[in-house]
Amino acid sequence: MASVSLSRWFALAGAVLVAWITYAALMPVDWQIRLGLHWLIEHFLVFFTVTTLFCLAWPRPMAVAALLLPFTILIETAQGLTPDRVADPATALFATTGVASAALIADLVIALRKRARKDTGSAG
Repeated sequence: MASVSLSRWFALAGAVLVAWITYAALMPVDWQIRLGLHWLIEHFLVFFTVTTLFCLAWPRPMAVAALLLPFTILIETAQGLTPDRVADPATALFATTGVASAALIADLVIALRKRARKDTGSAG
């Protein structure tokens, strides 16, 4: 019961972060809050975090990645529609790399946990 509640919190946090990313991508540049890192690193970290949260909520990392990869490209493309920004392919690449990295790590962790359960179950 507690894990269902926790997964809902992860899903809610991921959804809030996606909404914030969408807003941040389309708001005027002067309103942005920067972390002090290079913008490519920021994009990687934000999308890595979003993917991790959604993978914690829904343990199907490749499905999560399949949903988030087009979103990263779409949100970067949408910046080209704003008057003070341009769509940057390198930024989209770093964002998609964050999604793919987090999904692959989550898939590896899930596979290792399944294997450990299987090994423990057959020994006992």
